Amino acid sequence: MRVTSKGQVTIPQHIREKLGIAPYSEVDFVEDDKRVYIIKKDVRARNENIFDKLRGTATVRMTTDDIMALTRDE
Repeated sequence: MRVTSKGQVTIPQHIREKLGIAPYSEVDFVEDDKRVYIIKKDVRARNENIFDKLRGTATVRMTTDDIMALTRDE
C-alpha cells in the first residue's frame, strides 16, 4: 500500500466492511513498538462526552414559549 503526498492511504474494502468503517467514520491510530493499528472510534462514548461538556453552558434564561415565539412567523 502506498502513502500519498498528503499522508493518505486507502483502507481495503474488506477491512472497512469487517470493521464497519463507512464514509465519515472516525478512527484512531495506535502505536505499538514498530507497528501501527487502526481502530474504529466508539461513537456512542464520543457523543456522550460532547453532551457532558455542553451541559450547563447556556447563559440565556428563556422559557419554551419564548423560544417557540422566536422561531415562528408571527
